[in-house]
Amino acid sequence: QVQLVESGGGLVQPGGSLRLSCAASGRISTIYTMGWYRQAPGKQRELVATIISGVSGGRTNYADSVKGRFTISRDNADNTMYLQMNSVTPEDTAVYYCHALDWGSMGYWGRGTQVTVSS
Repeated sequence: QVQLVESGGGLVQPGGSLRLSCAASGRISTIYTMGWYRQAPGKQRELVATIISGVSGGRTNYADSVKGRFTISRDNADNTMYLQMNSVTPEDTAVYYCHALDWGSMGYWGRGTQVTVSS
């Protein structure tokens, strides 16, 4: 089992920045990839960014809507994943979820953290 806990959400003004964190615990060594997803009111949950474990520097993938603005990273020493969000817009308002996939294709979700972009 893997447990995931997100933090860092809140209210931010358009054009501002925010950094989300996801602390992982449990069977960390079984994790193959981690990622961030988000779900806005009335919309389906969508991929934001992923990072693959074990690859030097971590191979990353981003949704087109966040490329150039968001950066995903992972600190293996602290078992923590981050999402640096820059130049945010109201369209980035959503609940952001941390996700992990293990080598056996078992997926795990955190409970989410709310991000609201508003002036």
